[in-house]
Amino acid sequence: MAKRAKLRGLSLFANVGIAEAYLKEIGVDMLVANELLPERARFYQDVYPETHMVTGDITDDKLRIAIVNEAKKKKVNFIMATPPCQGMSRVGKMEKDDVRNQLIYYAVDVIQRLKPEFVLIENVTTILTTKIKVDGKEMLIPDYLKGVLGEDYIFNSQSKVRAMDYSIPQMRLRNIYLLVRKDKNVTWEFPARTPVVTLEDAIGNLPDVDPYLRDGYDVTLAHFPDFERKKAAAAAVSKWHRPPVHSWRLVEWMMHTPTNDSAIFNPVHYPRKTDGTRVSAHYNQYRRLAWNTPCRALTQNNGVISSLACVHPGRPYTVNGEVLYTNPRVLTIYEVMIVSSLPLDWPIPEWADENLIRKVIGEGIPSRLIKVIVEELLSKI
Repeated sequence: MAKRAKLRGLSLFANVGIAEAYLKEIGVDMLVANELLPERARFYQDVYPETHMVTGDITDDKLRIAIVNEAKKKKVNFIMATPPCQGMSRVGKMEKDDVRNQLIYYAVDVIQRLKPEFVLIENVTTILTTKIKVDGKEMLIPDYLKGVLGEDYIFNSQSKVRAMDYSIPQMRLRNIYLLVRKDKNVTWEFPARTPVVTLEDAIGNLPDVDPYLRDGYDVTLAHFPDFERKKAAAAAVSKWHRPPVHSWRLVEWMMHTPTNDSAIFNPVHYPRKTDGTRVSAHYNQYRRLAWNTPCRALTQNNGVISSLACVHPGRPYTVNGEVLYTNPRVLTIYEVMIVSSLPLDWPIPEWADENLIRKVIGEGIPSRLIKVIVEELLSKI
């Protein structure tokens, strides 16, 4: 008879299962999951075919009861909840009354109905200062959580955690509550930190990749004569280490942008509108990453050069006395997988397009961070 897993899990707001990527490997069975969006639920089910996916809106009472009933049937003793953060994120509009901020209610309802032994609730750190309405009154989300769950659960003493503190090459700061039911004689805190991994360490030895230009194949070859050779070398590493697609005018700006700098500071080749006027942009837009630090926190728009700090660091080279920089493009999907600490053989469905892949990885928590945190719990039970 197969050995029963110590943790039998339910994933709420599951996305495509970024957080779950290593859990099976360490002996955690995620048996039930819920995701609102059918496309993402399909992605999740393709990656984790053994998990029972309940697709739909958790705010619907009937669907929420279906989640609870399935979790009871599977004897779930662990819940992982990652409610959408866009209403709280500094990258979003941070609207106090954003309905997505209220989804924590429904996660709590499921927790109270199931009373699992262990709970992990992950979100952005602005959850600590975000207020929601409870019985017509505003209160901070942490006060709400501890007020309704504190009678049954012990919370971890420190809830802020950085992915880079666990050898993950990304500066992602998150708030993670680790809850242990009071009848369990266990303390669950974050594990000891491990050395920092820089982008140089993580992707510095990968083959260069030139972008494919939207302006057409002939234009691409005119500007990048080695395009095909580099593309083939990259494909030999991974099918996901493939050329991102950009417009030439953005690529030209980035060719003139040094490592760890933004094109908005370029004296000549700076972002400009079609009429020639300078684009007004944040200093982290049109920005190359740095080699000597981890990657900045990815966003869901990590495939767009004008997004926040998502362009390859590049390396200087000289043409006719002019200093230019290689890899004038965003990170490839393969590089995004590396900085998100996903398994490099993670089975991305063939039908998923690049925009979807980038969006769901950019929204997800680095997989190995969840792995080391859950491993810390497993070592004690």
